[in-house]
Amino acid sequence: MLEALSAKLDGILKRLRGQGALTEATVTEALKEVRVALLEADVHFKIVKEFIERVRVKAIGQEVMQSLTPGHQVVKIVWEELCALMGQQQTGLALSSLPPTIVMLVGLQGAGKTTTCGKLARHFKANGKRVLLVAADPRRPAAVEQLIALGAQLDVPVHRAETPGPDAVALCVAGVERGRMQGVDVVILDTGGRLHIDDELMGELAAIRAKTAPQEVLLVADAMIGQDAVRMAEQFDKQVGLTGVILTKVEGDARGGAVLSIKAVTGKPVKFLGTGEKLDALEPFHPDRMASRILGMGDVLSLIEKAQDVVDRDQAEAVARKLQANTLTLEDFREQLRQVNKLGSLEQVLDMLPGGARLKDAVGEAKAEREMARTAAIIDSMTLRERRDHTLLNGRRKQRIAKGSGATVQDVNRLLKQYLEARKMMKLLSGQGGRKKFARSMKMFS
Repeated sequence: MLEALSAKLDGILKRLRGQGALTEATVTEALKEVRVALLEADVHFKIVKEFIERVRVKAIGQEVMQSLTPGHQVVKIVWEELCALMGQQQTGLALSSLPPTIVMLVGLQGAGKTTTCGKLARHFKANGKRVLLVAADPRRPAAVEQLIALGAQLDVPVHRAETPGPDAVALCVAGVERGRMQGVDVVILDTGGRLHIDDELMGELAAIRAKTAPQEVLLVADAMIGQDAVRMAEQFDKQVGLTGVILTKVEGDARGGAVLSIKAVTGKPVKFLGTGEKLDALEPFHPDRMASRILGMGDVLSLIEKAQDVVDRDQAEAVARKLQANTLTLEDFREQLRQVNKLGSLEQVLDMLPGGARLKDAVGEAKAEREMARTAAIIDSMTLRERRDHTLLNGRRKQRIAKGSGATVQDVNRLLKQYLEARKMMKLLSGQGGRKKFARSMKMFS
């Protein structure tokens, strides 16, 4: 996500940080490169011009020029202006004081609107809310069937038309009334989409909004189409009225023009990012955290929140006790790999770590992914007794495990060495002063 922009800004600002003193000419030259990087990232040219001017005025001020670390001060200014560009603070969803809260999703076909309905339903359900999905795209049977399948997967009811071809407005009104009668907390409307914006679509959406009075009207837009997503947001806001935007497919968006431009152009905040096809691949959008990611500072807070969602607390405490007693087994090691996989791809995890981009370059993401898969296959080829007691692994057993996992005996030996080293390291970090030692080691990447 935003890899190209992040890499370029990191290089430019790293040169500034490396200089003991800055001149106005040095700052101006660096900002020319920042300007080019933002334009190449498909950020609107007017936004780029205003952004660069704000940074320039602050960066050549006396406080920065006379600072002991002027390069770091400029980085801080760029971070602050990126935050301001994207909306400063996270904008949460508006909830009705009198349930149900009505969330209306709008957008064109292909952006992932129906899948996003499922992701939002999962989000609300995880927060203890009762949810009703409304299949309000009766002209496209595939969308209705997809929503019903998602509802079944999430154990969330879906309101749909009893007969083909009903009025979408009446269908939404009936869905909201059903939600009210059944005492649900949130009703999510999956409205109709088109291949392109037309007057009929906009008229239908405006009528649904007028009749159901939703607390949220969220545009679901594909981040990979860049400025087209921004223009689409402007049109939907003008004709229907938006409260926010959900950008999908951001995991494939190396440029980031839509993420950086939407708030500045439309005044509407980005509220969520869709980071994959799975139902848990939906992140609340935090401008400050995204600015940190773009500048290579990582996003440890989001990583921690994600870990809290997927990691079993009792299991984590059990592992901690085993670390203290130095009894962590290969079975536990395998379970930790499963927990890491729940956090997302290695690329997504590294993006959230300070210096993660450099780690990706040094380690090689594809190679690291293959190594993790091979490690899991080797451990899965062991018997339960072997996973619980690695000292049983003699030469004959290693040959059997290697054959069963498609690896070599050398691979099995390498895994055992890594496991023993990891166990030693984790015991060290779990002891007194362990967190301070870890923090000191992480400074190497910041």
